[in-house]
Amino acid sequence: MNNPMLADKVVVVSGVGPGLGRSICTESAAAGAKVVLAARTESRLKEVAAEIEAAGGETLCVPTDITDDDAVQALVAHTLDTFGRVDVLVNNAFSVPSMKSLARTDFQQISDSLDLTVLGNLRMTQAFTEALAETKGAVVMINSAVLRHSEPRYGSYKVAKSALLAMSQTLATELGPKGIRVNTVAPGYIWNDQLKWYFGEIAKKYGITTEQVYEQTAAKSDLKRLPEPDEIARAVVFLASPWANAITGQTLDVNCGEYHV
Repeated sequence: MNNPMLADKVVVVSGVGPGLGRSICTESAAAGAKVVLAARTESRLKEVAAEIEAAGGETLCVPTDITDDDAVQALVAHTLDTFGRVDVLVNNAFSVPSMKSLARTDFQQISDSLDLTVLGNLRMTQAFTEALAETKGAVVMINSAVLRHSEPRYGSYKVAKSALLAMSQTLATELGPKGIRVNTVAPGYIWNDQLKWYFGEIAKKYGITTEQVYEQTAAKSDLKRLPEPDEIARAVVFLASPWANAITGQTLDVNCGEYHV
């Protein structure tokens, strides 16, 4: 254990995959937490869990579709049966953007996005509220820097993420009397394998290097670089920890200064 900020806490993370979800799990474990990993794909859960356990951490893997009531209730039951408590819920699950203008976006795509990103995360929060009230726990929603711009082709993504933010702020007010804090982390670009591939495709299209695409993108930020998954995950750990006990209803942007709020 490198950092005791989450010592003896139980952290539930949804949307665990190879990118930010993995980093949230590993950084939570490094901060002393027992980590419950939830996502649809069991193989991804086991891969991340094995990494945590190799470093001496404790995990529980529960394949979960957060759009399914029974699956979410089973996740709550497995978590409480195994660890007896829940201190933190990190809602990281989201729907991949359509990358089309709103005029060309199919309504079903928007509906599916809202079902997962908004209603799925609400379902998770509702299901864990009783357990979180017992520990005076925390909910951290993973949002996006799409909140800060209205660039073309991000319309349906912004609709879903803006609704998620509004919901998160209301939950902070409603759950505050129970001692539950609800905060949001809004990352910008995340320098992970998926973005590296995407920048590579852009580089091919324009006949430049991936490094040049990176530099052009990072030039918009104050630090002239892009945040990495672990850096964003540490912001999540902070908001989940007792160090943030007086913080609720807030949004923490992690974008190396690309946008100022």
